[in-house]
Amino acid sequence: MAHFAELDENNTVLRVLVVSNDVTTTDGVETEQDGIDFLNNLFPDSGTWVQTSYNHNMRGSFAGTNWTYDPKLDIFCEPLPFPSWTHNESTGRAQAPVPFPSEGDWIWNEEEQKWDEWVPKGTPEDDPSKDQV
Repeated sequence: MAHFAELDENNTVLRVLVVSNDVTTTDGVETEQDGIDFLNNLFPDSGTWVQTSYNHNMRGSFAGTNWTYDPKLDIFCEPLPFPSWTHNESTGRAQAPVPFPSEGDWIWNEEEQKWDEWVPKGTPEDDPSKDQV
């Protein structure tokens, strides 16, 4: 099966649809344009269609709703969770300005631009006024 992302005028993914290999494959060769033509005929008022790969074989990562397509890099980019983060130019995945620590549980502190150790709520470390055993 081939997967295609519909893009709006800002290259934001609106939806991802599956197209049968019978539509996209001729003589054992898959053609993206065949899938695009099929979808444009099926949905004449739709946006732009770009193929995405469930197995991550093309265009970085598998596209998801509200992701964006970067035509310059030819990759799909996930939404950034924080303003300071950027996209990895080969995978399209969000990355922090500071590398993730190798061990432990961490949460991003946008205000201080650093990783803070994550402490579950309800533990003695969470409330310094409680006696620690």
